[in-house]
Amino acid sequence: MDTKTIKKETNTTQTTERISGSEAIIKCLLAEGVDTLYGYPGGAIMPVYDELYKYQDKIHHVLTRHEQGATHSAQGYARISGKVGVAIATSGPGATNLITGIADAQIDSTPMVCITGQVASHLLGSDAFQETDIVGISTPVTKWNCQITKASDIPEVIAKAFYIAKSGRPGPVLIDITKDAQFEEFDFNYEKCKGVRSYIPIPKLNHNQVEAAAKLINSVKKPMIVWGQGVALGQAEAEFKAVVEKAGIPSAWTILGAGAIPTSHPLNIGMVGMHGNYAPNVLTNECDLLIAIGMRFDDRVTGNLATYAKQAKVIHFEIDPAEIDKNVKTDVAVLGDAKQSLAALLPLLEEKTHPEWHQKFKDLYAIEYEKVIKNDIHPTKEGLTMGEVLQEINSQTKGDAAIVTDVGQHQMIACRYANFNKTRSNITSGGLGTMGFGLPAAIGAKMAAPEREVISISGDGGYQMTIQELGTIFQQKVPVKIVVLNNEFLGMVRQWQQLFFDKRYASTEMTNPDFVAIAKGYFIEAEKVTKREDLKDAVAKMINTDGPYFLEVCVEKEDNVFPMIPTGASVSDVRLE
Repeated sequence: MDTKTIKKETNTTQTTERISGSEAIIKCLLAEGVDTLYGYPGGAIMPVYDELYKYQDKIHHVLTRHEQGATHSAQGYARISGKVGVAIATSGPGATNLITGIADAQIDSTPMVCITGQVASHLLGSDAFQETDIVGISTPVTKWNCQITKASDIPEVIAKAFYIAKSGRPGPVLIDITKDAQFEEFDFNYEKCKGVRSYIPIPKLNHNQVEAAAKLINSVKKPMIVWGQGVALGQAEAEFKAVVEKAGIPSAWTILGAGAIPTSHPLNIGMVGMHGNYAPNVLTNECDLLIAIGMRFDDRVTGNLATYAKQAKVIHFEIDPAEIDKNVKTDVAVLGDAKQSLAALLPLLEEKTHPEWHQKFKDLYAIEYEKVIKNDIHPTKEGLTMGEVLQEINSQTKGDAAIVTDVGQHQMIACRYANFNKTRSNITSGGLGTMGFGLPAAIGAKMAAPEREVISISGDGGYQMTIQELGTIFQQKVPVKIVVLNNEFLGMVRQWQQLFFDKRYASTEMTNPDFVAIAKGYFIEAEKVTKREDLKDAVAKMINTDGPYFLEVCVEKEDNVFPMIPTGASVSDVRLE
């Protein structure tokens, strides 16, 4: 390896070394602090894997069993740690298999860099073996993407990719690198990206807008906060808690916002949305001020926009200008980083408690408890419910576990009944609703936070979409705990069929394999529970096992998740049964 010193126009000196493009990729990743990446090798990315072989002591490559699993693992890694997750794949089908995870990361604002190999540059456009226009395919679902055909472009593009992925509102970036660029040698040096022309990741805070927000908050009698993932992404949990407590405002969360303040906090009034808590949904249409913090007014939160919070003034704290007035018209928009914005707001707020307003939330919670919650967590029926399984996990983990869910009924039950004492504890697919997310995302989460208990909760449908990642758990010895709530149905779809399609259960009943035998086939300890009296000991055994563990719990086949806001209905039309 040749090294030489070059003198730049700034009169600073930098040492460069002549290396291949593939080695440069590894060195760039190391310079960005990457210690773990998830991927699957193939012909067009083989030069990079050859270099990875030489750097095994510095960067850990996790061989997933499917490229989709690589992206979801990278997402789980990023979501629990706040770092950029990295996934790598070959061209053609390897690259296209990343798309679901990339799209999921885009809509859920997850920082991720995906690197794909590509056919040699002289073959581009020739329909060569395993050639796919992955840049064209991924453009709608990435924050930025780029194809590299010259090795000398690798350092600048990778530096830019990491900067874009993690700055401002985070998101996924894809870099496609031709095979000849991976082989080509050049004089390598690396500088981290500190800015991109015309890209303003954090808008400058307008203090007049902060003052207008404070004035409005101080003047109202029935304020309500709905917060989203932007609080955690901005590392603004402490500032948020201080604002909530000083102003005494009842505060509800979207599923990605869960945990920014603990579930048990007296001002935490629960989850909003289609299967959210009764009180915050109904009282959204009674508050006189709705304060949205780091959330995007998703349709699952708002229901029918024509009837959503029309009586209320609206303040929106948001980092992405594109989200302002996109769905809900705001009276005051505070653009900026949540941590900075809330810190500026705090000293301007008056101390208040709003006791009569709080009592309304307590009264409606009592109604929900009697009609829904009590039956979910203390059932009188013979069969096990999903709610009581979550309650038992809560009891034994003290609410300190990170819960990683798949998508479906179990996801909504987990969000409703899990206790989240810590931030970044509810790791789930929010905007895209990706079945198969849970198991591989739990792998990444556990590897990023080995000190935390990480529990994957899936339904029998979504679990089988990425069940092959049990092989990754076995090979990597990842001590993740896996719970499958088995109702032998695609439960959420079946619920809709029951309620809105006269119980025509079209293609939703599942004939399942022996899940325990499959887990044991991967040398993972496993157990199946069918009776209530066995649940407590089974959960205890799972939690106390040092390595990975699989627990199947057979639950009621036709239980439904309530409350529920039917599609197109108002949030105040939430159903309790």
